[in-house]
Amino acid sequence: MSAIGLGCMGMSAAYGVADEKESIKTLYRALELGVNFWDTADVYGNGANEELLSKVLVEKRNQIFIATKFGFRLRNNQGSVFAGGESYVDASPKYIKQAVENSLKRLNIETIDLYYAHRIDPTIPVEETVGAMAELVREGKVRYLGLSECSSETLRKAYAIHPISAVESEYSLLTRDVEKEILPLTKDMGITLVPFSPLGRGLVANTINVNTLGENDFRKHLPRYNSEHWENNQKLAAGLAAIATSKNMTSAQLALAWLLAQGENIIPIPGTKRMKYLEENVQAANIQLSQEDVVEIKVLLKKYPNIGDRYNEYDFKFVNK
Repeated sequence: MSAIGLGCMGMSAAYGVADEKESIKTLYRALELGVNFWDTADVYGNGANEELLSKVLVEKRNQIFIATKFGFRLRNNQGSVFAGGESYVDASPKYIKQAVENSLKRLNIETIDLYYAHRIDPTIPVEETVGAMAELVREGKVRYLGLSECSSETLRKAYAIHPISAVESEYSLLTRDVEKEILPLTKDMGITLVPFSPLGRGLVANTINVNTLGENDFRKHLPRYNSEHWENNQKLAAGLAAIATSKNMTSAQLALAWLLAQGENIIPIPGTKRMKYLEENVQAANIQLSQEDVVEIKVLLKKYPNIGDRYNEYDFKFVNK
């Protein structure tokens, strides 16, 4: 497993216009750089992201550890999760059997390396969900099981049914909720923590102009990109950039190096569809921050605390707490 993985969602959904040609080049470049942990989900582009990855995955199957997710569904199959479609979570045993077959077909493989429940279904016990997922392991359709955005209580209940190999949660300099319970619990249980959006959806990379984001960009509807939060976060991003520059690295590299230093069980999956940023992100694995560096970052974060919520009210209802 590579120290840093690759989040593939943006290649097909949420962050502007897709560029398949550049995305394919980026995927091949990832393998050249040793980045073999790729993350997708059936809901990204309504299946388009899995189909995109299959174009490289089939040829290079033995070189790639592929993770995908199930659970989000759209009422009346209208729109998309990232473009105003009315979504809900279905992690029922009946749907799991259907979802895994669809993902296997789109990915064009026989076995998924890591299969996550994308969110916890509030309508059924997690034990039933994980029981059905465990059956997929016995059938050889899945190798390892994971949960995304789960609480510590839910994780314990799930693990009692079948070992959970990975927990995917948002974790970055801007989002540190997992430090309270999930991070220490995963360390104690020997579970890998997979931070998604480790660069704050690009915010800490100091490369975003909110005025140029398209209407189909998921971030336009998040609190951090609006009003006083955006003003705060621009100053914070500029401060991080100044620290990074003084250490001959980029803001993204600084943020990823900080994250890797939080535990040996952490594999962040920064997302990108461009080779330039992929190559930049990978170098973070070679950076070790000093205690002075960590303190300097901590002081800056305290200076600009008005970061804002990572989700709007609608999206937060899917997070298991």
